[in-house]
Amino acid sequence: MFGTDIGIDLGTATILIYEKKRGVVLREPSVAAVDTETGSILAVGYEAKNMVGRTPGSIVSVRPLRDGVIADYSMTEAMLQYFMRRVTRGWGRFFKNRVMICVPSGATDVERRAVLEAAVEVGAKEAYLIEEPMAAAIGASLNVEEARGKMLVDIGGGTTDIAVISLGGVVISKSLRIGGDKFDEGIMRYLRKQYNLAIGEQTAENLKIMIGTCMPLEDDARMLIKGRDLVQGLPRQIEVSSSAVNMAIGEMVQALVDGVRNVLELTPPELSADIIDGGIVLTGGGSQLKGLTDLITQQTGIHCFIADNPMECVALGTGKALAEIDRLRRLGRNVLFAGMRRGRRRRF
Repeated sequence: MFGTDIGIDLGTATILIYEKKRGVVLREPSVAAVDTETGSILAVGYEAKNMVGRTPGSIVSVRPLRDGVIADYSMTEAMLQYFMRRVTRGWGRFFKNRVMICVPSGATDVERRAVLEAAVEVGAKEAYLIEEPMAAAIGASLNVEEARGKMLVDIGGGTTDIAVISLGGVVISKSLRIGGDKFDEGIMRYLRKQYNLAIGEQTAENLKIMIGTCMPLEDDARMLIKGRDLVQGLPRQIEVSSSAVNMAIGEMVQALVDGVRNVLELTPPELSADIIDGGIVLTGGGSQLKGLTDLITQQTGIHCFIADNPMECVALGTGKALAEIDRLRRLGRNVLFAGMRRGRRRRF
């Protein structure tokens, strides 16, 4: 069997897989449904996500990735194996694939090695790692090789990676444990406190997507949601406004913007001048939160905009980087981390 190059965006909320010549071939939630009595995996991806909050006691929905890194190794391996079999048409273990996976810039050596080993265990001939902001920049078609500063903010489900890139390397970076999941948790907490209403993760996510905003709106959008009354214990529905969602996530959004400002404060003057000219690029699913670009522009004084296909940028970047791995390796140590080969698991 001949192998191919595969890039994986191993996200906290979503896994995307890029295959050479085919583009992004898979986009599924990073969720697995497990039978606690037998330990067997009943479903993964969208099927498992639809079970969240709707399963009997013996079945639990597990998110094996937290804050952009592996929290449950065996579950992540099983989930990856299932997705790889789908991508390689059922022959995942027999294909000699080269795989590149992104990791947050703040991941520890232990967390990076866990990701490498998981890739090798599911059948990769060679596995490599790349920093998430670098992969996002490559996927957003930024010229990372030139001697000009570029600022990129990748907002995922579990982490936000902020980086200034120049000459093929990450000059300044910061990884925040803030992302789409934290916004959802903030909305759930706010509704519990203000309305005595318990809602599920999917309802909170829908609220965020449909009427969530970072800036006050002239026309306050409203949405009807259903949940459980914490006082009476009965089902109840209420109407929630976009201003309420703004209150729920405001503190976390401000922490994200403060992180951007902090990286800008540490950026060398020449690169700061380049960023003023080129602007701040946002990628990741969280970048689509209404009003976020306006808020960052307002508080930094620098034009901020969303990249094309923001949700696919990291996956596209891993695939492009793997295709040109030898050239990228010569650019600097910040582009790629060590890889691992199957068999002896030799690091290189």
